[in-house]
Amino acid sequence: MRLRTLLVPLLALLLTLVAAPPGSAHPARSQNAGYLFVYFTGEGTADGEQIRYALSRGDDPLHWRELNGGRPVLTSTLGEKGLRDPFVIRSPRGDRFYLIATDLRMYRNSSGSWDQVQRHGSKSVMVWESTDLVHWTDQRLVKVAPETAGNTWAPEAYWDSRLREYVVFWASKLYAADDPDHTGSTYNRMLYATTKDFRTFSAPRVWNDPGYSVIDSTVIKDRGTYYRFTKDERDPSSGSPCSKFITAEKSRNLTDTSYGFVADCVGSGALARGEGPTVFKSNTEKKWYLFVDEYGLRGYVPFETTDLASGKWTPATDYALPASPRHGTVLPVTGAEYERLLAAYPEGIS
Repeated sequence: MRLRTLLVPLLALLLTLVAAPPGSAHPARSQNAGYLFVYFTGEGTADGEQIRYALSRGDDPLHWRELNGGRPVLTSTLGEKGLRDPFVIRSPRGDRFYLIATDLRMYRNSSGSWDQVQRHGSKSVMVWESTDLVHWTDQRLVKVAPETAGNTWAPEAYWDSRLREYVVFWASKLYAADDPDHTGSTYNRMLYATTKDFRTFSAPRVWNDPGYSVIDSTVIKDRGTYYRFTKDERDPSSGSPCSKFITAEKSRNLTDTSYGFVADCVGSGALARGEGPTVFKSNTEKKWYLFVDEYGLRGYVPFETTDLASGKWTPATDYALPASPRHGTVLPVTGAEYERLLAAYPEGIS
């Protein structure tokens, strides 16, 4: 009888582990001990379009220390030799990280004018892999956009448990097939492709095309619903009060081409304009943070909410971000990962 008493709970535990979905291998939220901020600092300096790290002060996502003395931790030697909009994702099993970034360098118009890089820019994304966030494989340049694309901006990814693949999405201007020199007038829309390994990608598809320019989408999932945050890239002269602000939408299907409306003009009133949103959940409470880049002015400004579906975001009042962070990612990390990052970049400790 005693043996049976011991075996029953053990069997139940084993069945739970066997039935657990791949994503369950993520570190439990209670094990997370802080956050890693991966970002670039802009085209104003020679090394501003390379990848930098900052680490939260403990489990506080509003106060940060720069790692590596504020210097880049990854630099590009391929393509345009510039890295913008870095995004890092943990694999569903929790044993690997992928880092992707825009292949673009605008320092002193290295890649050309803003118009030129949207007509004849890179069709590829930069990719690295790591098992510990410190040691990364050699970078690789992977083409994802179609020949009709003029640019491939701000790539991000999200694991789709239904497809059992990563959905990678980015912004591209698409030109007519009979306009190989890309001389016509068009606008940015969001595209996506799927991959299992960030080496081989499916054919790209249009994901979000509202009939006007949109860029910088980011996604988070909560209780079976995907929440998408996207910059309305229309010119203020268009007459739209929400141009140059963030639109929030939702869907039960990540690759849906018609998300439902949640809110527009996110950040309006607190910001003069906003782009490059990054969204993440608190490690310690039912709260989400949305960092929005008030570009050309204050840079990133943090917002918070306890209800993603409400579309209501409150500006944080007490925060200290790294110096000049631009479009990046905030990733929750475990205690072991936190300590490893501190040990690898001791010059950044303050």
